Amino acid sequence: MKYRLHHFIYPTDKKIFRRLFYLALPVVLGNMSRVLMNIVDVALVGRLGREELAAVAMGGILIWTIIGFALAMRTGVQTVVSRRLGEGDYHGCGLALNNGLIFAAVSGLILSAIGYLLTEQLINFLLDDPKVIPLAEVYARWGFLSVFFIAVGFAFQGFFNGVEKTRIHMQVTILANLLNVYLDVGFIFGSANLPRLFSNTPIGDISWLAGLWTPFNFPELGVEGAAIATFIASVWLAIHYLLNALMPIFRKEFGALRGGFDRKIFRRIAQIATPQGLQEVGVTIVFVLFFKIIAMVGTLELAVTQIAFVIMQASFLPAAGIGTACATLVGKYLGEKNADRAEISMIEGVRWSMIFMGTMGILFILFPRSILPFFTNDPDLIEPGVFALRVLGVVQFLDAVAMTLWYALSGAGETKFPAVVEMIIAWVFFLPLCYLTAVVWGYGITGAWYCFAGYIGVYAAAVAWKAVEGKWKHIEV
Repeated sequence: MKYRLHHFIYPTDKKIFRRLFYLALPVVLGNMSRVLMNIVDVALVGRLGREELAAVAMGGILIWTIIGFALAMRTGVQTVVSRRLGEGDYHGCGLALNNGLIFAAVSGLILSAIGYLLTEQLINFLLDDPKVIPLAEVYARWGFLSVFFIAVGFAFQGFFNGVEKTRIHMQVTILANLLNVYLDVGFIFGSANLPRLFSNTPIGDISWLAGLWTPFNFPELGVEGAAIATFIASVWLAIHYLLNALMPIFRKEFGALRGGFDRKIFRRIAQIATPQGLQEVGVTIVFVLFFKIIAMVGTLELAVTQIAFVIMQASFLPAAGIGTACATLVGKYLGEKNADRAEISMIEGVRWSMIFMGTMGILFILFPRSILPFFTNDPDLIEPGVFALRVLGVVQFLDAVAMTLWYALSGAGETKFPAVVEMIIAWVFFLPLCYLTAVVWGYGITGAWYCFAGYIGVYAAAVAWKAVEGKWKHIEV
């Protein structure tokens, strides 16, 4: 890999380069629809006020603390499924799904219950603003109820991605996100208010769109409406995946939903998923505390940070699609005992991520004042938002490496090293420095965002070293 990295400008293997794009494109489109959903969420809630925006910011990051562990279900299932696919063991692919669903259902139910019951205590720990606290509690409670369905959906997603049916990922995700956007608009503002809302937007008068909601009498629910819309969309996502898994091709060829508990496969999925799940939870807690530090600086700064993070998803979620495809190819080629092609898949994955994230990063750096008005009409948020967006623009190039190789190593079954290293970087260095620079030394949002850029850079270097080292080629799954 050291030699090939010197020739990064041109594809090392054009066939793998094209195959990676073919598998990744549906995931990228599905993830971009999720970006659209989040953008619409923030853009709509941003029209309610900075308190509502701050509530969704803190409630959302708190929910992702729990979802982070559920996300690892996808990795565990996908890694085992793609390896069995490479070995030609189609029945093993189905068993991986079946046991992954058991793991996801049990853990998802526990995570939902814990989050729901502890919502009040967690929100009161993280927030001090009496106007924001009740709004964040309502948003978080509905979000925690969604976790069970999201966990089950992730297990299905891992299976379909692992057998190279990424179009199903795209179809299910896009439909669920369109449903969420539709319900968002209706529930947040109410049907009666939509003509006035749509008459004055950053893209002009689009009041004619209000007709899409007039057949139904949507109530005006504000922040709670956004949360309810997401819950309903999450339920539908799990149901839609289930309907696809019941199709004859998956039932007969792979044995999906046919076959019970297998101790060996269940244990292997758990061994792969657990370190990454703990990593996701640990990192999300870090970002909860990061938001807490920003909240100590001010509510305005917290609202700016929420906007910046949502915009950032416009770049890293497409790259996550590239990483997902890369993980599938790495697992499949290792199953075929072809480590060289697995290695080339990593290189081509990083190349595609650089194309996506680098392009978005350049846009963030050059045109922040053109991007921000789509998310807020508050002039006080624009100037600090410009700074945050430009820092994110630089981060994109580092995160392209970090994210793609994180997925690729997961596809090989290597989840312990990335987990341990990121926990050390995040907890030992990033958080303390962030608190010192933002609060103690008085640099505010500027100091916090510089620390964030350093954190991503160091982690990217660590996973790149692990990929070059090559021990992942010999992991048994």
